[in-house]
Amino acid sequence: MRIHSLTPIRVDADELARRRARYKRLAPPGVEFDLDAAPEAAPAQLATRDDVEASTAHVAAAFAEAPDTGAALRMPDCVLDPAVPLVPDGAAVPIVGMLRLTASHLVAAGRKFGAVTRNEAIGEALAARVEEYGFGPWFAGVAVLDLDFAAISDPGVWHDAVRGTLDRFAERGVGHVVNGCSAVDTGAAHPVALVDPAALALRLLAAGDPA
Repeated sequence: MRIHSLTPIRVDADELARRRARYKRLAPPGVEFDLDAAPEAAPAQLATRDDVEASTAHVAAAFAEAPDTGAALRMPDCVLDPAVPLVPDGAAVPIVGMLRLTASHLVAAGRKFGAVTRNEAIGEALAARVEEYGFGPWFAGVAVLDLDFAAISDPGVWHDAVRGTLDRFAERGVGHVVNGCSAVDTGAAHPVALVDPAALALRLLAAGDPA
């Protein structure tokens, strides 16, 4: 199964290569993941609500204009599921979202879940998406880490910030937390499961592939 993806922000060659290598590592057998960079007009990061809205518009336009490469699905490289429709839209190549896949799986398994995000704008957008998908009753909220953009490519900084947050989720009886950045690995084990939405989404898609 081939999946076509697009970064939600413009990235340089090194960051694109890092993300491609991560997906190559995460992709289960039989899954080919093709990641392209967003156009130069896309935002450089998701720092504000306007950035999130611009990113969504650029991803939607790029997917709509993408040539047919034989992909079975398109999935944005972003936990906010930009351009993922809420209802069937008749697209020749369906667009699926890693947040929707991850949250659906957790809810189907009876698991209440939270999320961590780098900043407030991403946190608000993620929480809104969860509500749009109808999973609000299962959602324990977002913890904002207040990290700068560089933390995305520095796992040590990200994980140092996350561990205390997971402790606080544990105190509330929440056993699963979605890692609110599709470009960051989940790191060392913790009693609260930090769920990598990209990794889980790929496993679910591979498991459901009739081929």
